[in-house]
Amino acid sequence: MPSDAALIGAVTLALGGRYAFSRRSTLTFISLVAVGGLALSVAVLVVVVSVINGFERELRERVFGVLPHLAVYGRSALTEEAGDLENLQALAGVEGAAPFVRGEGLAAVADQVAGVLMTGIYPAEQQRVSSYASFVSGSSSLEPGAYQVILGSGLARQLRVGLGDRVSLVLPAATVTPAGLFPRQKRFTVAGIMTSRSEVDSRAAYIHLRDAQRLFRLGGRIHGYQLRLDDLFAADAAGQAAVNALGPQRVFARSWMVTHGNLYRAIGVQKSTMFILLSFLVAVAAFNLVSTLVMVVNQRSGDIAILRTLGSDSATIISAFVLLGVLLGGVGIVIGALVGLAIGTVLPDLYSWITDLLSLDLMNQYFVSYLPVEVRLADLRGIVLTALGLCTLSTFYPAWRAAALKPSVVLAHE
Repeated sequence: MPSDAALIGAVTLALGGRYAFSRRSTLTFISLVAVGGLALSVAVLVVVVSVINGFERELRERVFGVLPHLAVYGRSALTEEAGDLENLQALAGVEGAAPFVRGEGLAAVADQVAGVLMTGIYPAEQQRVSSYASFVSGSSSLEPGAYQVILGSGLARQLRVGLGDRVSLVLPAATVTPAGLFPRQKRFTVAGIMTSRSEVDSRAAYIHLRDAQRLFRLGGRIHGYQLRLDDLFAADAAGQAAVNALGPQRVFARSWMVTHGNLYRAIGVQKSTMFILLSFLVAVAAFNLVSTLVMVVNQRSGDIAILRTLGSDSATIISAFVLLGVLLGGVGIVIGALVGLAIGTVLPDLYSWITDLLSLDLMNQYFVSYLPVEVRLADLRGIVLTALGLCTLSTFYPAWRAAALKPSVVLAHE
């Protein structure tokens, strides 16, 4: 003989399943609207959160993949010493270090002029701190004395240059000649074009460190060291350790949090804000189930009265209608999650097709030039559980109303 608890559970499942999948419960206009609204709101939440995840991923992989996580600048130009580099690489959390020379200037070709951020690097050592080479078409190696340059694709497009073309890099410092003052400049050959599809492409110009030292007239000195960390969020602590290792009187540190920290925090805040706001949309759709369940209670009042007469208690009736609401809501949630996943999969290509068709550049104000999307299992699970919780909450009133029906009153009108 089955126990009382097992029997009650079987009755609950039978009632909930029968009411959920019967014609009168699922094919009414009100129930379809409730389930459809829930599916739509869940799909919208999945897509919006996935787009924000995409921006966060691109900031990490493209912007922070090319730019250093931490830079240690000399208070004046530093003498390049092997001991300094070894001390920095020995610090906890530092994956690699490389010297650099950096300065702003202009890039000019004929009548085309653009602002540029020139960075002098040793190509082999730079790969310890940056993945720039993986985004370069042409040659990522720079020969000292050959005066070669790797330009960002946006900068190259603005200057209308390609591989093998010549471009003049101009510094704001003036050179005194018998003919007067002239800006310091040098002609470079474009050896490679970097296409990271991020804001870096619009200003970047990489040259060999030896050529940069000649251009900036540093002799054998450098501006500082770039560091790559195994933990982005340990940048401040690593910066303090680097300053202590080289001497605070010689250097100071500047991390990615200074240059891009506000952007990263804004993405995180936006994700949390959008999740909360769109959860209210899911809540509205979930509570639309109340009208559906109240309608089912009215339709099934006779059945409920008979069950109460046969000995069913309030807990069984309440459980059955909670299960009914969860099943109806679950259908909407599953449909919404699948639709959101489908839209997230095709959205980047669809956006690219629309912008090419209409010649639009809707992302020109952002740090990437395309629409990134990343669906994360943890976020999808959170959305589904949140929606399911709201659906469960919305079933309590109709379930309580069903349990409160008086069999004598109902059956008197049957």
